[in-house]
Parts: sequence; structure tokens; C-alpha cells
Amino acid sequence: MEKDFIIENFTPPPHPKNIQLNGRTVRLEPLDALKHAEDLFQSNSFDREGMNWKYLPYGPFEKIEDYANWLQEKAKSDDPSFFAIIRLSDHKAVGIASFLRINPTDGSIEVGHINYSPLLQKTREGTEAMYLMMKWVFESGYRRYEWKCNALNAKSRYAAQRLGFSYEGVFRQMAINKGKNRNTAWFAAIDKEWNALKESYEIYLSDDNFDIEQKPKRSLSDLTKPILYKLDNKEFG
Repeated sequence: MEKDFIIENFTPPPHPKNIQLNGRTVRLEPLDALKHAEDLFQSNSFDREGMNWKYLPYGPFEKIEDYANWLQEKAKSDDPSFFAIIRLSDHKAVGIASFLRINPTDGSIEVGHINYSPLLQKTREGTEAMYLMMKWVFESGYRRYEWKCNALNAKSRYAAQRLGFSYEGVFRQMAINKGKNRNTAWFAAIDKEWNALKESYEIYLSDDNFDIEQKPKRSLSDLTKPILYKLDNKEFG
């Protein structure tokens, strides 16, 4: 019914520029080229074939000076608003991520420009970084949290759903990246799903869920799968 779509007493949430997110294994702090460029460049050097950059519209960077200049420009931006992901075990910057398409008026925000070095990929720290960003989004009052990626990027599509973003479809010929067509797959989580998603993350990230070799006993994808929205075109017709 139409009355079910009425929004009352909505207060636009804050902008994320210059916030810091603190976790147990990672800290997300505003990107600073002078502070983070060397660590990030070194961390990215473990990606010897440059696969991290395949679906990004920029990079790879062969020289640290070029990468530092790129980071410096991105650090100035309010949208996207970039973070360096700091691994607390050694206080090393091992990846970046950002909030973008920031729309407090409608309560919508996106996560993107995610570039995890091999030191952060498939780690508990990497998952906690995404949890901290999602937690801030919904606890700050945003209604919708988006994830978009190249439709050919199977790893990103899997990661989105593992992290609790529901598939919403593909926008065809949305962009041209590095001389190639990009169809964009859309995913999102909404505020009504947050409590269940938060519980899933807390179960997954708990010490009890990891064995002596730091392998999870329960996968996050198994925990979030029941929460994912099942797209039904009838709802939109």
C-alpha cells in the first residue's frame, strides 16, 4: 500500500569526511599521502601481476611518486571520502576503501574504490574493515548502503553477497574503463537488514569462531545468506 512508503521524521545523517573507525584488528583513518603512501605502495607490490587493478579505472602505478600524487589528490576529495586501512598488529597501511555517492538527503551512500593489498585479502582484518564501514553507515542513520562493481568481476560480486549486500541487477554499458565497456552490477543493504547483518558479523568475527590456525569455523557467507534479498520483478511492476 502507498502509505507504507511514507517516511516520517527522517533526519539526514552526517557526512563521513574525516571520521576514524576503530576496530579490534584494524583502524580506518582518513587517507594521507605523506603518512600512508610508502606502506601502501609496498603492500601493493606483493600483487606482482597487477590483478588488483584489473577492474579499477586507474593504476597500476609503477613508481611510488606517481602513486603518492594520486593518493594526495584522492585525500582532498569529500566524495569519494577515502580511508587507509591500518593493520593494528604492526600499524601498517595495507589497503584503502572509500565512501562515495554520499547522499545524506535521501540517506544513501556507497562503498567503493576498495583496493586490498595481498596482505589484507582473505583475512579477518579485511572483513572487520568492511564491518566497521557498514556499522558506521547504519548507526549514523543512512537507509541504504550500496556496492557496485564491474559485472565481469566475479570476486567482487561474491564479496558483496558474502558481506551482506543483496544483488539488484545490472546496468548495461554504464561506463568505459581503460578502453573497455563496463556493465555495472548493483548490490545494496538497507537499514531494516542491519540488525541481522550485525549479528552475523559479530558471530563471524568473534574469537570463538576461529580455530588455532585462525581459520573460521562458520563462514560469513553462510551467516549472511539467509538475509539476502531475493529479487522479484513483480514487486516493481
